[in-house]
Amino acid sequence: MEAPIRATEFLRFTLLSLLFFVCRSSPSQDLLISNAERRIDLTSHIVKVYLTLKVENAGSTPTSEILLAFPPTQVDHLATVEALVTKGKRKKTTLARLDVKPTELPDAPNGTKYFTIYLSNPLNSGESTTLEVLYLFTHSLEPFPAEIGQSESQLVYYRDSALILSPYHIKQQTTFLKTPSTKVESFTSVEPTNRAGTEMKYGPYEDRPPYSFSPILIHFENNSPFPVVEELVREVEISHWGNLQVTEQYTLVHGGARHKGVFSRVDYQSRPNLNGVSSLRYLLARLPPRVHSVYYRDEIGNISSSHLRTDSRKSELEIEPRYPLFGGWKATFVIGYGLPLQDFLFESSDDRRYLNFTFGCPLLDTVVDKLTVKVVLPEGSKDPSAVVPFTVEQHLETKYSYLDVVGRTVVVMEKKNLVPVHNSPFQVYYTFKPIFMLAEPLMLASAFFLFFVACLAYLHIDLSIRK
Repeated sequence: MEAPIRATEFLRFTLLSLLFFVCRSSPSQDLLISNAERRIDLTSHIVKVYLTLKVENAGSTPTSEILLAFPPTQVDHLATVEALVTKGKRKKTTLARLDVKPTELPDAPNGTKYFTIYLSNPLNSGESTTLEVLYLFTHSLEPFPAEIGQSESQLVYYRDSALILSPYHIKQQTTFLKTPSTKVESFTSVEPTNRAGTEMKYGPYEDRPPYSFSPILIHFENNSPFPVVEELVREVEISHWGNLQVTEQYTLVHGGARHKGVFSRVDYQSRPNLNGVSSLRYLLARLPPRVHSVYYRDEIGNISSSHLRTDSRKSELEIEPRYPLFGGWKATFVIGYGLPLQDFLFESSDDRRYLNFTFGCPLLDTVVDKLTVKVVLPEGSKDPSAVVPFTVEQHLETKYSYLDVVGRTVVVMEKKNLVPVHNSPFQVYYTFKPIFMLAEPLMLASAFFLFFVACLAYLHIDLSIRK
C-alpha cells in the first residue's frame, strides 16, 4: 500500500516543482493589457504594423520591463522594432523613445521570440502607461500565383493572427488591416469580422489569455513593385584635400510574382495601365545636398536615362533601368557622386576627426537583404572606431590606392534585412596628423627630382668605348 502512496506523493511533488519553475521563468503575470489596438498596413511590399498598448501593473512591485512576443516565422522577416511611451495628459502629451532589445527566455512556448521594452521610469503598482510600438516585416507577402503574365494583376498572400500574440492577459483587443485596393479574393473570418472598402476589422475580442493565437490568411491584389536590393556595397572615400567620393554597387531584383511568357514592348508602352502594372519602371534615390559629378552606369556603360534635381536641402536622382523589371528580373548598376568634405567631416572635443554620414540605402521604398558600408580613411589615420545607432558587424581592412605606401585603413560595417527606417546618421572617428598630407606631394617631388638627376647624369656621362 505504501508504494502507490509514495508514487502519488512523488508525482504531486514533481507537478509542484514544474509549476514553480514555470512561474519563476515565465514573464511577470502582474502585468496585463487593458486595451490593445493593432493596425497593419499592407499597401506596399514592406508590411508596417502599428501597435498601441495600454499596460497596467496589477501586482504589488514596480516593473520597468515589458515583453513583446513574435512567432518564429515572423522573427525571420522582422526588420526593426521601435517603441514610444506617451507622457502627459490631453493636449500636452509627448512621445519619448524607449530602448528595445531582443531577449531569450528558456521556456518560450512553440519557439516564441521576445523583445524587451525598457521603460524610462518604473511602472508602480496600480499605475498604467500607453506604448506606441512600430515594427516592420520584409518578404512577408507571398505572391500567388507565383507566375503571372504581362497583362495580369499581382495577387499575394498575407499570414498572421487575428489575436495579438502576447505573454500577458489582454482584456480587449482589435486588429485593423489595410489593403492597397478593394479587390480581396478571400480572407479568414474570425467572428466578429467586418470589411469595408480597403479596411478589414478583426474584433473587438474580450478577455484573451496569454499566448492566444488565431491564424488568418488574406488573399488580395497588390500591384506595387517589390524592389529588393540583394546586395549593396557603399564605399565612402575621405580625401582631406576637400572631397568625399561615394560609390554604390547595386544588385537589384523584383521580388514579386515571376514573369511568364513573352515580353511585348509595344503593348507595354501603348497600354501601360493594363500591361505590366506591377513592373518596376524607375527608381528614385535621395542623395545629400550639394552633390556633384553624379554618374549612373551598368556593365555595358553609362546610362543616360536619369534626371537629377537639386536644391539647398536635398538632391533626388531619378533613374530608369535599361529595361523595365518584372517579377524575378535582375539588374546590376553603379551610382557614384562627389560631396564637399566640409559638410560631413568635423573635429571632436578630444582633437579627433569624425565622419557624419547616413547609413542605409538611398533608394526609396526598397528592401536591402545585405548592406556593406566601407569608409576609406586617409593614409596615416589611426585608432578608427564607428558609432552606429543599431547593431552591425564591424571589421577593418586595408586598401591601396594611387601613391599609397602603407595603405589606407577601411572601416567595414555589414548589416542584413534593412528598410528605409535604417537611413540614420552614423559616425566614424579617427586620429590624423596633418603632416601625412605632405606624403604624396613629397613623393611626387622626389620622383621628379630623381628623374631629372638621372637625365642630367645621362647627358654628362660618356658611355662610349673609344676615346
